[in-house]
Amino acid sequence: MNGGGREGDRRDDEVRGARRIPGPRGAVDDLDLETVERPVLPPPGGSTPDEAVPEQGAPEGDGDVRDAVPEAGAADEPDAVDPDAVDAVDEPYAVDEPDAVDEPEPAMTSATSAISATSAATPVLSHQVLKALLGAWALSACSAEETAAVEDHLTVCAPCADEALRLRDAVGLLHTDGSLDLDPTLRTRVMDGCLGRRPARIPVPDWATPYDAETARLDALLRDIGDSEWHAPVRLQWFEDERPATRRTTVAGVIGHLMAVDGLVSAALGLDDPLGRVEVPLSPARRTETYWAATRPPATRAVREPWRDLTHELIRTASLAGRNVAERSVSYGDFALPLQDALLDRAFECWVHGTDIAEAVDYPYKPPSAAHLHRMIDLAARLLPAALAGRRSAGLAGPAKELVAPGEPGRSVHLEVEGHGGGDWYIPLDSPAAVGSPRRAVAQVALDGVEFCQLVAGHISPVEAAAGQEGDREAIRDVLFASASLSRL
Repeated sequence: MNGGGREGDRRDDEVRGARRIPGPRGAVDDLDLETVERPVLPPPGGSTPDEAVPEQGAPEGDGDVRDAVPEAGAADEPDAVDPDAVDAVDEPYAVDEPDAVDEPEPAMTSATSAISATSAATPVLSHQVLKALLGAWALSACSAEETAAVEDHLTVCAPCADEALRLRDAVGLLHTDGSLDLDPTLRTRVMDGCLGRRPARIPVPDWATPYDAETARLDALLRDIGDSEWHAPVRLQWFEDERPATRRTTVAGVIGHLMAVDGLVSAALGLDDPLGRVEVPLSPARRTETYWAATRPPATRAVREPWRDLTHELIRTASLAGRNVAERSVSYGDFALPLQDALLDRAFECWVHGTDIAEAVDYPYKPPSAAHLHRMIDLAARLLPAALAGRRSAGLAGPAKELVAPGEPGRSVHLEVEGHGGGDWYIPLDSPAAVGSPRRAVAQVALDGVEFCQLVAGHISPVEAAAGQEGDREAIRDVLFASASLSRL
């Protein structure tokens, strides 16, 4: 520029009286034009009062600033041109003149004032725009102005208010911190509801429902895992000879173990043995080792189908066999159980090994329903007197102190199981044929329901069991170690 910046100053002064450009406004569909004051139009053939609109576009060449002033009607309308704009051409511009700096801006027309006021305030949004903002409002993603506009709209629009409530409820489901795994009682509730409307001609016996539920839950877990996860390492745990024992296998190996031991129940019901016609020992551990030795290379996910078919066949046969089948004996080699207790034992093992698999593949897995867990704890409590007698014969438990006749109350330990599936049991100490009695209780031990089952499964040590203990310490120790001795491979 020339003249030390005076040319730029002159151009600034030339447009001082020009019309001000209003600030940014909202989108056309966001602005309710009915609320904007319309400008007063001039009469036909006249010009806009109090304001002259300059021609759009720059003048050609380096013409004088007078070229920017419209000629038509300028002589008749003295107020249409700012006098200062003309004076700036005739007289030198003095930068230190106070009036040139502090001169007030010309007044805007009514239309310009209305548009500027509307832009500064919150725009009045249409119903369609507010309805489209409901999703963002439910997610708290709106600005403060949009939130206020939406909430004001919800007080007068019932359909949008209903939609907003539904969206808010859906957002609450998105932010839940709970597990997405299905409730273990869901299947039971659905089946009860269906059977309540149309009872089955041949219902599943009540004593077989825990096995039915746990095999279904484990099968759902197996259906969700990928092919590679069937080879994930699993560490099985139990207690043997007063020490913890472990064995490493795979997810497929665990299912093979369950199927091999289920063969004990299928043999009692006259069904085919999953191990074939090979003469094998009856002990669960020996059956498992025989199956693992026969599956080389290791089993894959193909083991799921025969295991699931076997569980369905066991439940179907038990349901069709009638009422007396519940007492049929199932041999485990060293001991025997009635069929109803054997299926409860198999349900317990399905849950325990299902938890082992879930931990190996990082899958959520909940305990059984409270009613089924209570039955599993009750089975363990009923097996404890025989386990105590066996340990005493092996010199692993204290001697009997007060022998009583069969069926008579004897010295007992009060086993208090708290929480999920809990209850109270009295374990006779001196004779498996005695009856536990609250009046003859010499000690009390309290554990959580799931923790007691982990002790029975051999997953925690009797010494590490977080038990509340009171009374005869020797009796408490004998009961805790007898509980752990119920575990096996």
